[in-house]
Amino acid sequence: MPRTPQRLTDRKREAIVRAAVEEFRSAGYEATSMDRIAAVAGVSKRTVYNHFPSKEELFALILEELWQSSVASVELPYRADEPLDVQLLQLLRQKLDLLGDANFIDLARVAMAEIIHSPERAQAIVCRMGEKESGVSAWIRAAIADGRLRQVDPEFAGHQLQGLVKSFAFWPQVTMGQAPLAQAERTRVAESAVAMFLGFYAV
Repeated sequence: MPRTPQRLTDRKREAIVRAAVEEFRSAGYEATSMDRIAAVAGVSKRTVYNHFPSKEELFALILEELWQSSVASVELPYRADEPLDVQLLQLLRQKLDLLGDANFIDLARVAMAEIIHSPERAQAIVCRMGEKESGVSAWIRAAIADGRLRQVDPEFAGHQLQGLVKSFAFWPQVTMGQAPLAQAERTRVAESAVAMFLGFYAV
């Protein structure tokens, strides 16, 4: 069956968001105007304001979408009947697939630049992001409850595990503009991170 054509208003909204990401990334938050976003998106300024009442709300949406993409990428229920390393490798491969996506990295650069430049502006949404437990932390919590991992703060251990990945597949790309990891490099990073993590925490 052919896909239902996307509504014009939805296409315009997506164009506005794409234009905002481009402008925030190239010019920074302060220098970006709704006029410029409208011009890049190819819509009227009124159309921009119909979708987003302010630049602040538009920027908040970008951060929110970044977070939702990140959370959705690492959802894997814990399985008591499967080896820990198999499950963790699947989790980290999902994470690495997201970190290899150019759109995600673009959004991350936009968010990171503004959080560093004006942390108070991003504070509320960053706090809201932290209220939802990540898929990695939830998996670790379940494995601890099952007696297969040592007693540890799941959030702390989750940050450690993801740090082993992000030091290769996120921070160099966001801060230094490096290319996403090739598939062989992703595999190496994931396997070594799992080995180090389980070498310390597995019971």
